[in-house]
Amino acid sequence: MANNPRQDLYLEISRNLVDEELRDLRNYVSGANILSAGFVQKADAHQIFNQLEKERKVKPGDLALLADLLRKIGRHDYAEQAEKIAESEGKESRCKPIVRAKRPREEGTPQPSTSQLKRKGEDGEEFPMKKPGSCREEGLPVGGIWKYFYSIKEKVSSDWKDLAFHLGFKQPDIDNIDGRNRDDKSRCMDLLEEWLKRNGERATIEVLMEALSEANLQSVVDGLRKNFPEVPVPVGAAVTESDVFQKSVKKYYDLKLSHFKPLIWNDNFTLTLNDIFTQLELVPKHEKHLKTSQTYNRSESMRGEQRKELKSLDDLFNPDVTGLSTAPRCILIEGEAGGGKTTFLSKEALDAVSQKTELGRRHDIVLLIRLREVREGEAIEEMVWDQCVPETADIEAQTIRAILKRNESRVLFLLDGYDELRPEARAVGQAIPKLLSGKLYPNSTIVITSRPSAGVQQYTRPDCHIHIMGFSEKHVEKYIRQYFTVVGKQELTKALAEHVQDNEILNNVIQTPIFLMFVCLLWEEDQEMVSTGTMTGLYNNLLTCLVRKYCKREGVDMPTEGLPTEVAESEPLLQLGKLALEALLRNETLLDFTEVKRETVNWELLLKLGVVSLEVSSSKLHPRKQLNFSHQSMQEFLAGRYVAHALVNQDIVELLQLTSISKALELSNLLQFTCGCDSRAAQSVMEELSKISSREFTHVRPEQFERSHVPMDRVMQISCKTYERFASLCLTILSERQEPEVLQGICQALPIVMLDRSINCREATALKYYIQNLHSANLPDRLILKIGEGTDSRDTVQYLQQCFTTSLPGLKLDLKLSAKLTSPVQLNSPDVTSRLVLVLKNVPGLIMRALDLSHLTPSSLQPLVQGFSHMSLLEELDLSVNRDLGDAGMEVLQGGLSSVPHLAVLRLTFVGMTAVSMSSLAPYMRHLVGLRELDISWNEIGDTGLESLSAILPIFTAMQVLVLQSIGISPTGMRTLVPALCQLTRLIKLGISKNDIGDPGLECLAGILPYLTAMKVLVLNKTGISDREILSLIKALPHLVQLQVLDVSRNNIGDSGIVSLVQTLCQPSSLDMEQNPPGDKSLTTAPHCNNTLQVLNIGANRGVTGAGLGRVAQLISTLPTLTRLDMSGYRDTRAPAHLPDTAAMALAEALRIPRLPALERLVLWEISMKPAGFQAVVQAAEEHTTLEALWYSRLGVPEGADTTASCLLLW
Repeated sequence: MANNPRQDLYLEISRNLVDEELRDLRNYVSGANILSAGFVQKADAHQIFNQLEKERKVKPGDLALLADLLRKIGRHDYAEQAEKIAESEGKESRCKPIVRAKRPREEGTPQPSTSQLKRKGEDGEEFPMKKPGSCREEGLPVGGIWKYFYSIKEKVSSDWKDLAFHLGFKQPDIDNIDGRNRDDKSRCMDLLEEWLKRNGERATIEVLMEALSEANLQSVVDGLRKNFPEVPVPVGAAVTESDVFQKSVKKYYDLKLSHFKPLIWNDNFTLTLNDIFTQLELVPKHEKHLKTSQTYNRSESMRGEQRKELKSLDDLFNPDVTGLSTAPRCILIEGEAGGGKTTFLSKEALDAVSQKTELGRRHDIVLLIRLREVREGEAIEEMVWDQCVPETADIEAQTIRAILKRNESRVLFLLDGYDELRPEARAVGQAIPKLLSGKLYPNSTIVITSRPSAGVQQYTRPDCHIHIMGFSEKHVEKYIRQYFTVVGKQELTKALAEHVQDNEILNNVIQTPIFLMFVCLLWEEDQEMVSTGTMTGLYNNLLTCLVRKYCKREGVDMPTEGLPTEVAESEPLLQLGKLALEALLRNETLLDFTEVKRETVNWELLLKLGVVSLEVSSSKLHPRKQLNFSHQSMQEFLAGRYVAHALVNQDIVELLQLTSISKALELSNLLQFTCGCDSRAAQSVMEELSKISSREFTHVRPEQFERSHVPMDRVMQISCKTYERFASLCLTILSERQEPEVLQGICQALPIVMLDRSINCREATALKYYIQNLHSANLPDRLILKIGEGTDSRDTVQYLQQCFTTSLPGLKLDLKLSAKLTSPVQLNSPDVTSRLVLVLKNVPGLIMRALDLSHLTPSSLQPLVQGFSHMSLLEELDLSVNRDLGDAGMEVLQGGLSSVPHLAVLRLTFVGMTAVSMSSLAPYMRHLVGLRELDISWNEIGDTGLESLSAILPIFTAMQVLVLQSIGISPTGMRTLVPALCQLTRLIKLGISKNDIGDPGLECLAGILPYLTAMKVLVLNKTGISDREILSLIKALPHLVQLQVLDVSRNNIGDSGIVSLVQTLCQPSSLDMEQNPPGDKSLTTAPHCNNTLQVLNIGANRGVTGAGLGRVAQLISTLPTLTRLDMSGYRDTRAPAHLPDTAAMALAEALRIPRLPALERLVLWEISMKPAGFQAVVQAAEEHTTLEALWYSRLGVPEGADTTASCLLLW
């Protein structure tokens, strides 16, 4: 070792601790207040150790604290090194130990302990005599605490394991002591000597008496005090009922939760929860719970959910992460069945009682309650007595109730499986609903798990809403390494980890530890069995593997292919499948053992096969045995296997209760396995799905899946989403069984076929088979193909070439090739685009093509444009966000426009276009008389380019959408544009935002708005308009009788202008005939009140104050169709706009039903309120039945205000 062994050890430890060990070290050091938490959470191990030395908490010759910390994180190797270094640094005057020479230990046998060597003397063999005083034998004192050991081992006897636990021994240490001794008394003596050897001077009689008391060995404590009067009274003798209760709970969890045997055929394969559980990914289900460190686009945030991985539940107690000013009371963790929720909560319970986590450090009492064991009428204290303490604990339910009441703020309820709570126990007035709603123990913390949409929100609005995703990629690899290390086949780790990365089917099934272990088992048995291409094939192979293990154990001959007859055709497997199906239809995953035996199922065979395991319920009040499937997907596979067999004689509707699309989606995995198991079953399933589809999707049209420029009806949004999920299910079924009969069923069930995923997915494989087998008689109404993310491993163009191998003249194809900026489809090579054109020649009915974010260049665009001659029916072209195109690219494009006369949509956003290319392109657009949409936003076109565009705009009489955002329009450009706009009478959307048109430009525009009566969307944000000309817009508004979206945010409008605007929208008025242009009587007079406006953005106007916003709050409640409202203050570095209490109360009143009955989102950035007003607004928003989000600035929150409302999003 180097000159400073201590520092060398610090450095070695720091280099070799894994992330989990470092995190545990930090938690121990900060949780015990050994060092400040602020320092510890940022420091590495080396820095922590040096700080301990600096504060004299460890010093030369005394590394006891360091050794203790290292043992707590499981690094006994380093703890022993620390003790050796401390001993060598200590005094050199110690007596040398007198020991017999040890015989070499035989390989595979437990190593004898000090007590074993001693007990040889008790059996008549010679053993070394001890000398009195402070001399040590193998580091053990001869006098002192040693004299109590013989009395203790005589009385503790069979309870020695309980004592071991409270002395800090881990299970492997206990197993080693157990294996190397012949009886319990010997084991107890071995334990005491090992404890003394490990702890040295810290092994005091006080510590030992405390451990005996904690282990409920009071008779031993009393006996010691009687025989040895000098023995001190243990702390445990004066413990409170709460202390006894907490220790009983901790002991119960350690015994019940920490160990299990996952392999039925290997009794020696025992795992701890830490062995099989690494760290699950936790993803917030709503962006309200996380701050983003990236530049935030507020408008984009409204449309999409931002997600971020959490390291652990500890993050939810960090205000910088959650944005909550107080710790959350209720945390909802959702995940699909089999997603690891129960395992996760078990580990949270173990970690919390050991105070390894923030949850544990904040709570003294941790109660894990399996909700499926709860019965109607049970009180909370009865549930706790039933599930959280051992039967031997002398604690009654009434005592528990008193303890919980006294310690209410320090109680943590871990409620597992709300979806499994019996309906009668969910009713109003039952204990769990009262607990969730805060009627019971309102100051306690709750973590509750559930499947999605199980109804938790009926009784509570969770402060944090988390979705459990399963293993991340790094955790999968770590677990694979763990498994093959245990079985001694580390060489298999790398190959399987690489295989899993590229296999979608495996990625779907390895999200839980147990099933990942099965995949490892399958890989260990035969690597070919893992690569089947179908889910059903994978599960069939897994069943085969389990049967092979059974045959080998039982001496049954195993055929070369398939399963033995007695197993493959065995009644038990089919009976189990029937029971699995019935449980699925009841939404259950466990089988009651009594019911299984009643059905005379050969359950012993099923246990031996390993497809189910036998477990005892966690309830003492309602004890029962139950069969548990290794994973819900195994239950679905066995049920599907049974259904495929039963469909020979039974009707599928009767068998599966398959009467709706929602039921089909609920049973999607079961349907996939059923179809994968048998061709006839697949035909039956698809025939029934076709019937249901024809009933439920009669209103669905292809255009509803295109980009919508006006707010879509919520019912239609839900219907479209449901159809997309149904289409995905159908393609997944086809991927399981690629047969003509199934294909025919797909054609009948899906009038619109769509794929919006990577080409590496199962659905993409099925779609390729579908397209390759299309012919004129079975073409869909529309084929929507969107390819973008996840295409790195395969060539997108090659995939399209494989799909469209022959000409399909009647096919209407919507093709979109785009992705996020981080993973674009690369079309920057002429060779690639030339190959793409060859594909598209086979689809002359191409009606849409989006190539945004595809890295197009002028040279790679050339082959595409040349290919337009084969795409005469092309209706939509989107080349947006290909900034490298520039003027040269526009010059290439103009040459091909004459070949696509039916073009109706042209999007050229952010393509590097200037005034030069706009002027050059405009003449080539003249023949596009059917153009309905044009978007040239975010280009440097300016007034000059706009003049060229304005000259041809009147040609486009069908124009409905014109978006000219941020192209450099000035008031001069508006005077050129407006006369052309006046002739576009079908215009439903006009976007001129981020152009400095000012008041003169607005005046020009407002003058023609009365002629654009079809207008539904008018976007004028950040255009420099003010109060001076806002009145001209206000006068025109009554003519826009179909207006749904109005955006005048981020301008210079003041209080009077905004109030007048809102007043006009909210109150009935008459159109004065004087508003008509001279001689024009076409504008009718009629009372007007806007019943169509859905989105109103008036926020961030420079001149608006809190008083003006208060007046808006009083007016706004008369807009019955409003879904989104932005009335933010202006971002002023001095202070946000202050909303007085009167104005805040008016806003709160406007949020009360039946006012604003359709409101979904309210934005109040850059606004401050006093506590009373703030709480009134938040409470009204929380109680609103349709409001999903109230956006508010963090800096505007009053000090001490409650920010736990689920609808409140702070930024």
